[in-house]
Amino acid sequence: MNPRREPRGGRGALFDGIEEGGIRAASSSSYTSHEINEHENERALEGLQDRVILLKRLSGDINEEVDAHNRVLDRMGNDMDSSRGILSGTMDRFKTVFETKSSRRMLTLVASFVGLFLVIYYLTR
Repeated sequence: MNPRREPRGGRGALFDGIEEGGIRAASSSSYTSHEINEHENERALEGLQDRVILLKRLSGDINEEVDAHNRVLDRMGNDMDSSRGILSGTMDRFKTVFETKSSRRMLTLVASFVGLFLVIYYLTR
């Protein structure tokens, strides 16, 4: 009953279950959990890759839509410019008609508007 032996006995009892095989078993179980983590990471990586591919397709589709809408807006802008030119020409003609105080021109203008109105009225009826 040597007091020095008891700590060694306690240490021996503490490390009795650990042998070289026990250490290997412990490291192999952590290795399998490491493999499990690797498989989970690979699955997560594949999921991320699928999401990135989907986002790439969506951004490509959005780009095509934006280009199509830009072309439509450009055509509409060109049409508005041409109609603005036609309208300004018509307004210039009206200005010249109204500036000249010729009663004959005024009567012709009013008669043509009334005639046009009647034609449209009878066509839509």
